[in-house]
Amino acid sequence: MKACPSFQCPKPLFRSCVTIWTRTTSLSRTQLSYLGQLHSFRAKSAEPEFDGSSSFTAVPLSLLTAEKEEAKAVLSLFLRKLGLSSAVAARTIKKSEYFIEHLISRLHSVHKSRYLVGRELTTLEIRDALVPYLESLLDEHGDVLVDVVENFPNPPGRERPTISTPPTTSSLSSKKVKAIARVSELGSDGQLPAHILYLIELGLDMDQIKKMARKFPAFAYYSLDGKIKPVVELFLDLGIPRSEIPGILFRRPQLCGISLSENLKPTMTYLESLGVDKEKWAKVIYRFPAVLTYSRQKVKISVDFFSELGLSAESIGKVLTRCPHIISYSVEDKLKPTAAYFRSLGVDVALLLHRSPQTFGLSIEANLKPVTQFFLDRGFNIEEVGTMISRYGALYTFSLADNLIPKWEFFQSIDYPRSELVKFPQYFGYSLEERIKPRFERVRDLGVEVLLNQVLSTSDAELEKVLEKKAKKMTEGVLPPTLTDFDALQVESEMKDLKL
Repeated sequence: MKACPSFQCPKPLFRSCVTIWTRTTSLSRTQLSYLGQLHSFRAKSAEPEFDGSSSFTAVPLSLLTAEKEEAKAVLSLFLRKLGLSSAVAARTIKKSEYFIEHLISRLHSVHKSRYLVGRELTTLEIRDALVPYLESLLDEHGDVLVDVVENFPNPPGRERPTISTPPTTSSLSSKKVKAIARVSELGSDGQLPAHILYLIELGLDMDQIKKMARKFPAFAYYSLDGKIKPVVELFLDLGIPRSEIPGILFRRPQLCGISLSENLKPTMTYLESLGVDKEKWAKVIYRFPAVLTYSRQKVKISVDFFSELGLSAESIGKVLTRCPHIISYSVEDKLKPTAAYFRSLGVDVALLLHRSPQTFGLSIEANLKPVTQFFLDRGFNIEEVGTMISRYGALYTFSLADNLIPKWEFFQSIDYPRSELVKFPQYFGYSLEERIKPRFERVRDLGVEVLLNQVLSTSDAELEKVLEKKAKKMTEGVLPPTLTDFDALQVESEMKDLKL
């Protein structure tokens, strides 16, 4: 039986290959044949191949290199989602040159028609072709998947045949070196490549461009007119200031690998159908450029979960507009456990998500539980903590050492009841030195009592009027230093807001 050819692998690709390699009595011959084909694939990557029924157009070396980097990025993300650290995933990929070649042949097989017409695959197309395949391998091999990847094409658990294998053409680090060299080398005319000159003119410097190539080597091979310039022009049309585009590309160079007509624009249309404000695309993309690189399936999973929580379609649209990076959170690993934790505190999870979606990106163990315990240790009960987070979701985003502790210590010095913080947890959102201390010093100087809310939430001029009025009435003996009718109305308003 033949080993798996580099371009025409059967559909149950990996299962068949492993079976052949495991059962054959001439393993060394099969291995040599396969490695020979891989070596030929490397050496003739720009040459067409024919099998009598279909053919592939020439694959330029630069395109093949870019595809390998894309495949490595997909495999790295897949391994990290399985629980591997970034360092372990990188080491695995470094050992898996033959498996990367195998993924490229898989890619060419799936998208044969695209190569026939000379069309370059987008980042999303590469990912959508490889992720389901990797998932099928995980289902088949489970815990030994990493061994399968690293030992490819040798089946795990068998001794490798003693053969002389061709040296690997490159490693992960050398790919980065080549990508950096490509963006910085001068041409025969003594000039940098056209796309690099364009990026420099746009506002990126060479250090940033090299970092982009190091972080995502495929970017070094993107064409100016075919990939980079169309994305930049789209962003300008959306109203993104030219000065902000370099930062967006630096954070997410993969955007330039996405087809505008087949992926990027349809993704925008889909997100608009979910309620994303099309007038605010500039802000959405600036906040989280990667939102345009997620598949519809990933977005739909998140949106469906938001609906299950009780958010209306309008609220979901507002959440996606204000906090687009929430799409990057795993529903099973992040959103569901966080929702369950807040629900255990008696919080209206839908309301919290609508008001403070960024809170759902916090770690339960590292952020949420320590803040909850901080308030419990200071005499608040669970119901009061739930009320506080319901009223002010950003409360959990603050640092204990830099924010909550020093502001709590100051609060104890101003002789207000703890219930004031339950009614107005926004206290922790104001600057201690620039707002809280100066205002309470003014209140002390006049010797009057004012609600926490009123001291901090009103403007300087409004607060001064209130203080002067209270001081005058106290002097006249008309009003004792207690709650005014205005204060009572403030409390009533706060309670109504809490019920909402």
